[in-house]
Amino acid sequence: MKFLSRVSGVSAMIVASLLLQACGGGGSVAPTPTPTPTPTPTPTTSQCSLRERQLWVEAQIRENYLFPADLPASLDPAPFSTVQAYIDALTATARAAGKDRGFTYITSIAEENAFNATGQTAAFGIRLDYDSAARRTYIIDAFETGPAFAAGIDRGDEIIAVGTSPTTLETVTDLFARGGSAAVSTALGPSTAGVTRTLQLRNRGDAAVRTVTITRAVFDIPPLSPRFGSLVFDDGGDKIGYVNLRTFITSAEAPLRSAFARFRAEGITRVVIDVRYNSGGLVRTAEVMGDLLGGNRLGSDVFSFTTFRPSKSVNNSTRLFRFTTEAVSPTGLAFITTSASASASELVPNAMLPYLRENLILVGGNTSGKPVGQIAVDRAACDDRLRIVAFATENANRQGDYYNGLAPLLPTRGGRTCAAPDRFNEPFGRTETSISTAIAALRGSSCTAIASSGTDLREQSLGRQPLLASAPSAAQRELPGVF
Repeated sequence: MKFLSRVSGVSAMIVASLLLQACGGGGSVAPTPTPTPTPTPTPTTSQCSLRERQLWVEAQIRENYLFPADLPASLDPAPFSTVQAYIDALTATARAAGKDRGFTYITSIAEENAFNATGQTAAFGIRLDYDSAARRTYIIDAFETGPAFAAGIDRGDEIIAVGTSPTTLETVTDLFARGGSAAVSTALGPSTAGVTRTLQLRNRGDAAVRTVTITRAVFDIPPLSPRFGSLVFDDGGDKIGYVNLRTFITSAEAPLRSAFARFRAEGITRVVIDVRYNSGGLVRTAEVMGDLLGGNRLGSDVFSFTTFRPSKSVNNSTRLFRFTTEAVSPTGLAFITTSASASASELVPNAMLPYLRENLILVGGNTSGKPVGQIAVDRAACDDRLRIVAFATENANRQGDYYNGLAPLLPTRGGRTCAAPDRFNEPFGRTETSISTAIAALRGSSCTAIASSGTDLREQSLGRQPLLASAPSAAQRELPGVF
């Protein structure tokens, strides 16, 4: 998942960049972009031993954690074979309560900086969902700059077998039978450039089966697709703007501004924001989106409040809307979401709710439920970046606390919801089910509300969820299901 983060110049380089993932909060500056990642340094000093890294992690968590009462009085790191395992044990109480569902973790500084700047990763360039009951794995998105798309692989295709070569193919059904989704993930190999896999695929369009061999490469994921990232739909002579945002990263800001400049020039006031697979990203980028939706907001209007634990209240902040020439003044705003929509993908609709109220509609399924964000503490000598849940976010009405997702709360706070299935076998466009439902809802058509139980219709009806890596890269944390 992606999480909101922020950056401040405190000791140990606390980088508070709100990666909402996935993953809330006020005006912050992201880490200085590092376009090309450097190799993770090989620990050669005692400070990078497993025990020293574990003790450093514990100290930072005890100093900054949003839920200090949930931390154990003491915990011996010796039984834990990795830094992450120790973090998981330290945060187990908050995790059991649903307040920190893996949002506190260790990652690589260089790798995360590269992803946050340009979407850089080493991958085949596909995003995968799986259905454990049916033992099937589906491609829900293919990145236009990656090797898979160049090989003709796209949304709606199904992976039916995986191998290291055409002669070693093992069916996905057999992989699930042997080891569940973890066996499928392992079969696809590590997130390393040069890793080659042969995939047997069933085409979306004609169900024909083909075999393709592809190799992981380093490339930048386009945060807005050049095919469907920004579109304008006709709705009975009126125009509706559509944005499909994959992730909130720095390189998303220019295409977002370009999309909204077009909407403004064409007089568009009804907008659909599609974040169904977006688990969050940088708070700065979430704030940019808020400003682009704030053409009729005053400079004194609150976008969001960010609140740290009492001992860190000096870091509390208020982010106001800022004028930008590309901004539109929406009369209707629909967000397409699923349980994969987290952090920044929840922050933005929650921030806009006080101003749009019944004209803000959540379409699809319930969101992940992450009204908290992380700071990042860096230890450069070990290439360690520790993401710590350290603050909560609220909208102008001081509404946050959506740990069970936005859908159950939205109607009680003035908004509306419309259930719609995520049909991955339909290409993104005017007739795709979730998009057409959003357009109809903005027109005023009636719909079935998203279940108040918080069940995501996407998973309820299709039994799908993102395929996760056992040792996720920065991109896989921010975009679950990326391979």
